[in-house]
Amino acid sequence: MNGPEIDLILAPELHLFVGAERSAGRTPLVTDGASTLGHVVESLGVPLTEVGRLVVDGVEAPVSHVPQQGERIEVHAVERPQRLPGAPLRFLLDVHLGTLARRLRLLGVDAAYTNEDPGDAALATLSAKERRVLLSRDRGLLQRRELWAGAYIYSDRPDDQLRDVLGRFAPTLDPWTRCTACNGRLSAADKDSVQQQLQHGTQRTYDVFAQCTSCGRVYWRGAHHARLEAIVQEALRAGTG
Repeated sequence: MNGPEIDLILAPELHLFVGAERSAGRTPLVTDGASTLGHVVESLGVPLTEVGRLVVDGVEAPVSHVPQQGERIEVHAVERPQRLPGAPLRFLLDVHLGTLARRLRLLGVDAAYTNEDPGDAALATLSAKERRVLLSRDRGLLQRRELWAGAYIYSDRPDDQLRDVLGRFAPTLDPWTRCTACNGRLSAADKDSVQQQLQHGTQRTYDVFAQCTSCGRVYWRGAHHARLEAIVQEALRAGTG
């Protein structure tokens, strides 16, 4: 590049996306004089899904601003909780976030997911078509122009991932109302109506059941209920804290 030189200041939350030379506070950057501020930020490796306010010489500016010589540009992280236009809040998760998808569904959050990778273009298009927030650890995927909205998942640990998403978007929680397998809605089921899907020991031990209205899967409070209830209770406490 051989154009205007600007001073760029990235928020600490964004430092993980850039090299050490860009993480030392105010650093000079030579631009091409034609690219927008949004393009400049993305070229450094920072997805715009993670960017909040852009401040140029003390005045908030749009991503379409073209940087000029000597400008001091502050790139802030997205504000939390993040508010998105429209309702209801719905998510789309890439193929690597299956555990997070199941936990969101456990909490009653609409979370679309498939363990077959449809490809970046298809995911981005579905995000736009259904107005879903795409969750991913793939920066390239989050930079696709088709996206309606997206969010980078900062941790590879499911517990931290869930806390991050709940803290960032503050979705309404309605535990035990969605199928963790397909995202469908659950409804109360009579024991007699589902007994053909139950093993003999389950028929003998349990009396309260729910069934997915989409895929037909049957649920009851079995051996793993205590672990799942702990996830639910932690999420509910965090939401009221």
